[in-house]
Amino acid sequence: MSPRELAVLLTLLAEARELTNAELFAVAGVTLDGTPRRRLNKLGLVDSTKVGRALVHELTEHGAQWCTEELARPRPDKSGSYGGALYAVLAGLHRYLENSGQLLTDVFVPDVADQILRKYTELTKGKPDQVRLAELRNRLPHIPPADFADAMVLLADRDGVHVRAEADRKTLTDDDHAAAVVLGGTARHLLTVEAVR
Repeated sequence: MSPRELAVLLTLLAEARELTNAELFAVAGVTLDGTPRRRLNKLGLVDSTKVGRALVHELTEHGAQWCTEELARPRPDKSGSYGGALYAVLAGLHRYLENSGQLLTDVFVPDVADQILRKYTELTKGKPDQVRLAELRNRLPHIPPADFADAMVLLADRDGVHVRAEADRKTLTDDDHAAAVVLGGTARHLLTVEAVR
């Protein structure tokens, strides 16, 4: 496995979600295209799907298993100091999983709150505008409703994050009601973030 391919696999594992090339680059400074993409797709380690103009990559179950096995492998020759440090961390993670009986996929779970904030920033172009929770839910269909609601409760406790009720309840749609989050006994439908953290 090339260093680039390994970086992609471990990044997809750690993020525990689909990533575009732009997101891969933002998180880990790597992209997956050309021969490396075809190789990882052919090996069944990564699924790549065209969504609009972007390629979206997701680690497969086989890919997660490969990453689990990689934890116990020795450091590759000529991996350098960063590679040596990485494999020391992987070996430590392997020891932890062996001792705790946990699976690697139990450790790396998606950060739903972060995904919501990124989508909010995308929709508002970084400005503190009001966005309907229904719009966010529709733009993040892979997030289960219960996980979305739990993340919104956590976000509501952050400074600069406001989850409010729609004052004109006549404007609420079925989607608005379905996406509502109950805080303090009140259904909330709108998100405003003064500063994304």
